[in-house]
Amino acid sequence: MAAPKVAVVGAGVIGLSTALCIVETYPSCSVTILSEQFSPNTTSDVAAGMLIPHTYPGTPIHVQKQWFKETFTDLFAISNSGEASEAGIHLVSGWQIFKNPPKEELPFWSDVVLGFRPMSEAELQKFPQHRFGQAFTTLKCDCPPYLLWLEKRLKANGIQMCTRKVADLWELHSDYNVIVNCAGIGAHQLVGDEKLFPVRGQVLKVCAPWVKNFIRDGDGSTYIYPGIHRVTLGGTREKENWSLSPDPGTTKDIFDRCCSFEPSLRGAQDIEVKVGLRPARQCVRLQREVLRRGGVKLQMVHNYGHGSGGFSMHRGTAKEAARLVGECIAALQGSSSRAKL
Repeated sequence: MAAPKVAVVGAGVIGLSTALCIVETYPSCSVTILSEQFSPNTTSDVAAGMLIPHTYPGTPIHVQKQWFKETFTDLFAISNSGEASEAGIHLVSGWQIFKNPPKEELPFWSDVVLGFRPMSEAELQKFPQHRFGQAFTTLKCDCPPYLLWLEKRLKANGIQMCTRKVADLWELHSDYNVIVNCAGIGAHQLVGDEKLFPVRGQVLKVCAPWVKNFIRDGDGSTYIYPGIHRVTLGGTREKENWSLSPDPGTTKDIFDRCCSFEPSLRGAQDIEVKVGLRPARQCVRLQREVLRRGGVKLQMVHNYGHGSGGFSMHRGTAKEAARLVGECIAALQGSSSRAKL
């Protein structure tokens, strides 16, 4: 058969990284990204981009660890290169703090991040309301620069990007051999996934260049994540809330909570409020599917439902999605060979 044509639906961090992995793994493929929105108007642009995993109850821990490890390894290499600044990737050290010690004092990702250890008594004095903490160094993606860097690499690999709203996957079957669904929260409507639901996140992006260390409440409800140019303050986790409008009361609550951890933030300037809808489900949907209509088959790969963990897992799940695309191509080539016999 001719060079397989692959359409990736969605242009957030999952869609872009999946398209890149596909073209890196199968250079003969023709890959097109279709999305109603590109950066800076995606959910990924709102994300803090910290590599601290969110646990998926429905996904085996060893699989989650593999996805995280692959992501961390790839991004660590970028952070160690001359492209780190343009890609918006840097190492950041800090603390995860708890009012009571967690059940698991060693999370599954503790040996992937750098220098993971319990906080000392002296360090805990900074947080008098908290009795236990973990110190470590991880990676942070400044999201808009990282998405633009991915787009630049995609264009260099000949991948086309088209602004298009896809309402029905079958509208693509005459132009593409394989469809990869990276639609995020859009998959709720696109494939009718009732297990997918929004978790609304409101964050503040502020100018506070003196803040160098991240601080994160153990349950992830309050966090301070310093980026290259701005500090992200959060947050909220509001299940089934579809509103993209900033709430002024929430803004004040986030700011007050973060100032209780880091009082110097009272001097932060240039406060910008952002809202995004995390595409959440019990487990990431990462699987092959063959859709059938009449006698026609449509080869599909799904890669969505990362919730709060998109940046932490994106390279790992993209590599697995690319492998599944390879299975789709092999199936097409097999049927093409049989048709000739």
